[in-house]
Amino acid sequence: MILSHKHKSIFLKTKKTAGTSIELGLTAFCADSAVITPLAQSDEVLRAGQRGAQNWRRHGWWQSSRSFWKRRMFKVAAEDDGFYNHTTAAAAKALINDDDVWRSYFKFAFDRNPWDRQVSYYHYCFRNQTTQAPFDRFVQSDRRARLNNHDIYAIDGEVAVDFVGRYETLKEDLKHALAQAASMQIPNSREPREVSGRTSAPIGNTTRRNRGGSAANGTGPRSRCSGMSSEPA
Repeated sequence: MILSHKHKSIFLKTKKTAGTSIELGLTAFCADSAVITPLAQSDEVLRAGQRGAQNWRRHGWWQSSRSFWKRRMFKVAAEDDGFYNHTTAAAAKALINDDDVWRSYFKFAFDRNPWDRQVSYYHYCFRNQTTQAPFDRFVQSDRRARLNNHDIYAIDGEVAVDFVGRYETLKEDLKHALAQAASMQIPNSREPREVSGRTSAPIGNTTRRNRGGSAANGTGPRSRCSGMSSEPA
């Protein structure tokens, strides 16, 4: 996530939508007052020589929104101290604690076809393993395997950002978003890589299918907040 007071904009980072690439590009525009959340350790090296995480701590770990047993059972996470990598709209609004800022700043996020998003996550989870579990078993065995980006950019089920760009038209939609955010423009060297045009690929015993296009599932017209009210199924 990035909160830029200089450009009066808030970028909410969703999952499997080139969010890290976008965040790395946006970091170049950030001033000392900006909130830049920590990346995974393996990704932090990618922004060596430019700004790193800053101003993301807002409270002590004892005020974390995570339950106490999760903090004891699992490793400490950035969200225990304030803003974090995939900060939700609800959490960001609460941490900013300024209704004028939340209403007036340009808020944006990205999403993609939910089927492709899930397949991307599947391959990501098994990237360092020689064998892969069947896709259907992977999705059904653990509820955490099912990504839901809508919960990141929505509050109480309603889209809370001003623009939801499509991963499928990432370059075009990112330029549109940046034009709204004080006319920022990412240098070509920092633009996210082109999105593959593949529509089908084998996944274990399951075949990825090209679903029907619509604004809701990310394959139709550009999605804006007025056209999205619930997570695509």
